[in-house]
Amino acid sequence: MSRILLFTGKGGTGKTTVSAATAVCAAKLGYKTLVLSTDTAHSLGDSLDRELGPEPVRVSNHLWAQESNILYNLEKHWGTVKRWLAALMAWRGLDEVVAEEVAVFPGMEELANLLWVYYYEQEKNYDLLVVDCAPTAESLRLLTLPEVAKWWFNKLMPVGRRLMPITTPIVNKFTDMPLPDKEILGSMEELFHELDGLRALLTDPKTTSIRLLLNPEKMVIKEAQRTYSYLNLYGYAIDAVVCNRLIPATADGTYFEKWKQAQAEYLQDIEERFSPLPVMKVPLLESEVVGLKKLREVGEYLYGVNDPARVFFEGQPISIEHNDGLYTLTLKLPFASKGDVSLLRSGDELVVTIGNQRRSIILPQVLLERQVKEAKFDSGQLQIRFKED
Repeated sequence: MSRILLFTGKGGTGKTTVSAATAVCAAKLGYKTLVLSTDTAHSLGDSLDRELGPEPVRVSNHLWAQESNILYNLEKHWGTVKRWLAALMAWRGLDEVVAEEVAVFPGMEELANLLWVYYYEQEKNYDLLVVDCAPTAESLRLLTLPEVAKWWFNKLMPVGRRLMPITTPIVNKFTDMPLPDKEILGSMEELFHELDGLRALLTDPKTTSIRLLLNPEKMVIKEAQRTYSYLNLYGYAIDAVVCNRLIPATADGTYFEKWKQAQAEYLQDIEERFSPLPVMKVPLLESEVVGLKKLREVGEYLYGVNDPARVFFEGQPISIEHNDGLYTLTLKLPFASKGDVSLLRSGDELVVTIGNQRRSIILPQVLLERQVKEAKFDSGQLQIRFKED
């Protein structure tokens, strides 16, 4: 697979529409494209006006679509682990049907959905994979799962393997509780190796790009900026921001004039906050976006003559490092001139002013309780060091 594009943002911003439009546009250029929905509340089939399922369905020339399903995913990939969890729940007295449902722990659904990306990359059946992610909160948890799960695997799996031959005969004398056997531990080990590969795949900027969806509204912009900070914290490459549902200049009437004025101010705010990322703009269309024809129209607004699979921005405008107990936030300001640095802290927001440039950064949780120790600007980079907690 040559490229992977992930679209995420606050619920209701139009992720599914933009994801589907990107896939339709890429397929028209000849890319063998799969658009995959990882949102539990699927609407991809409605957008494409096609009946979809848990396996890829051919939509048109060069275009396939898929709506993942948790129970199907678990049975297909980790049936052994799932059956052990269900048996364990049933042993605790739950009804067998309820035990099957409870065996799907929080986070497993996002994990199972995201692993499709890894499987398709291994198979290399597609040129481009477009992922319609769940709303922001779920997407952040989904994207950090490979790293968190790898930590648990490295800490606990060696212990489990060492203790299993000792504890299993002893425990079996006192209880009939189902214990994980070699097959189950082997399936879990295979799963975590896949997660390791997935993490490497998602953080490879040449392969994977994330595109943030937002609308020109205050709360949506703030959440998108918070998402942007967290994705940078975990090393994911964001190559573009998509501002959706802009009221077109041709809309008449006093009512629309007020909206257009407000949106123009928010659009300027978006371009300042997310600079130097490119901001793609999609207008509010006259009718509902359903079907391939309307999706092609959205794709034309998004990309024009550009290739949707290209990398629109390289590098990380914001990075966070941890050394010797201190966190350093580095902000790239390539066009700023050296001058006095001014920092203003307001809640979870840090406003940076240097020369005639101003940037607003939403701080991740790890930096919220830390005060700024020092800041310096050199060679187009502003480095902000935070004190210990």
